[in-house]
Parts: sequence; structure tokens; C-alpha cells
Amino acid sequence: MNRRDVLKYGLAATATAFAMPRAFAQAAFPSRPIRLVVPFSAGGVNDIVGRQWAERMKPVLGSVYVENVGGAGGTLGIMEVKRSEPDGHTVALGSTSTMVLNTMTMSNVAYDPNRDFVPIAIFAVSTTSIAVHPSVPAKNVKELVAHVKANAGKLSYGSAGAGTMSHLSGEMFKLRTGMTDVVHVPYKGAGPGIADLVSGHIPIMSPNISGQLLAFHKADKIRIIAINSKERLKGAPDIPTSIEQGVPNMIGQLFLGIYAPAATPKAATDALSAATKKAVDNPEFEKILTASGFEAAPHFTADSARRYMAEEFERWKPVVAAIGLKTN
Repeated sequence: MNRRDVLKYGLAATATAFAMPRAFAQAAFPSRPIRLVVPFSAGGVNDIVGRQWAERMKPVLGSVYVENVGGAGGTLGIMEVKRSEPDGHTVALGSTSTMVLNTMTMSNVAYDPNRDFVPIAIFAVSTTSIAVHPSVPAKNVKELVAHVKANAGKLSYGSAGAGTMSHLSGEMFKLRTGMTDVVHVPYKGAGPGIADLVSGHIPIMSPNISGQLLAFHKADKIRIIAINSKERLKGAPDIPTSIEQGVPNMIGQLFLGIYAPAATPKAATDALSAATKKAVDNPEFEKILTASGFEAAPHFTADSARRYMAEEFERWKPVVAAIGLKTN
């Protein structure tokens, strides 16, 4: 081989070597299965919505699997994603609890939702409610407030646990209706609390709306007297909101969305965002959410999601301060 050939092949090899990192950097996303970490146990609100999202992603992004990493109010699962490789293949199902409330109610949270994560999409909302056992002589908020005041210090209400959206919505409702002497009974999840409500062990509860809760309401096993949202839910149009019944700004909603580690490449976050928007825009997906008691949220960009998180922080800060809540 002469000197000219050596130079030619040498330059070609050098060009290939320099091109390889660029080719790898621009590799198609995803290049392997996507892992969705749900930071709560199986069967709850977060798990139901997370699995619905994962199923809708498969036709677009390929293999997507769900891993439940519960514990410490959702912080264990969120930290799992924070420590993962920031390439878009490990994402978290974030919510109001993990991305807003934990920073206010927990003393030592080892992550910053705004600094450590980028919101891909907020796509569903779970709304809380005010529900009573049928033995409670109240069919609306006015009658409930009158009943509570006539039985001062004798009544309690249940929630899904201290620091949950169910709990804080119950406390907001108490503050805005003057029912301050109703005793809070925290349960280890919504399931046990709803079971006690149905059986009459507790007279009042502030649970998130679910398909199961609506079924109990329709069967007259419980009575949902108010929904804590701006407007009536598509899945329960007959139940009025607390705001309609004179409780100002009574909004207690848990948003749910997909979050990736902050350093995740834009190509990956854009692909995840586009796939999620396609799923949310599908009427079948919205129908499934509605039947389960959820509402499909409008598509949020990363910037609008951050603004929404900031608004939720300001909404709940005075409630947390008023009750002096710290969960650890």
C-alpha cells in the first residue's frame, strides 16, 4: 500500500471514529424497555393510572413496564428515579403528593421536584370528595355543617393517611366550613377507610373519587354529598361541587403525570411527551379514566406543568401551616 492509500484509509478511519459518538448520541429513542416507577403500592390511585399510561405507551414506544416502589410517602420511588441513568428509560409517576406536598409536610426530603426532575406531562386528575355514611342525616354541605355543629365534638372523619391529598382536602373543608372540631382519623390507605365508612365505623370521609366509590354511592352504601373541584365530574355529573354549595375555592385534586431525571436529553422527553399527548387525546383513554373516577388533564408542557405545580404549592401552603402538619 502506497503513502496515498495509507493517508486515504487513515483519514476515513479517523472520520468514522469521530462519527461514532455522534451516531450513538442520536440513537433512536427508546433503545430498550421503558421502566415506569410508581412510588406507591399496587392497587391504589397512582398504580391504576400508571398502568393505564404504560398500556397506552406500548403501541408507540414499545415495551413499557411498571415497577411499584412504595414507602416513605412516595419518596423512595421518586429517589429511585432521581438516581437512575438520565436517558429517558426510567421515569416516575409523579403527583401532587410527591412533587408538591412532600416538600411542605416532610422535614428531610432528599430531592427538589423543580431542580431534580423535568415534567414530561401531567395527564390525569383525581378529585377528592366529601362522603358520609347513610345514617348521617345530611344530603348536602349545608345539612352536614348543621349536623356537625349540633353534635359538637362527637364526630370524626377518615382520610387515606396523614399528609395525603385526602387528609389535606378534609382539613381545608373543615377550615372553610367552620367544622373545626371534627376529629381526623388517618387510615393506611383509602381502602381501609372506605371499608369503615361503608360499615358505619366512621360517619364522614374525604376520599378521592374512584370507580369503587361511585359504585358504593349508586348502591346507597355511602352518600357523596360534594366533589372538590371547579366543575362537576364527567363520571359523576349528578353530584354537585363544594363550591356550588357555598364553600369558596374548595378544590382538592391530585394531579398525576410523568417525570424524568433533570438531565434527560430533550429528544427523549419530547418523544415521551408526544406519546403521552397522543394517548390523552384518544377518546378511549379518556373514557377509561372517566369510568375509574379520574379526569383527563389538558396537555401540559414542561413550563406550564411547573407553573401549575407552583400554583398548587401556594394553594396548600396555608392549609399545612394552619394545621401544623409534619409527617416525619
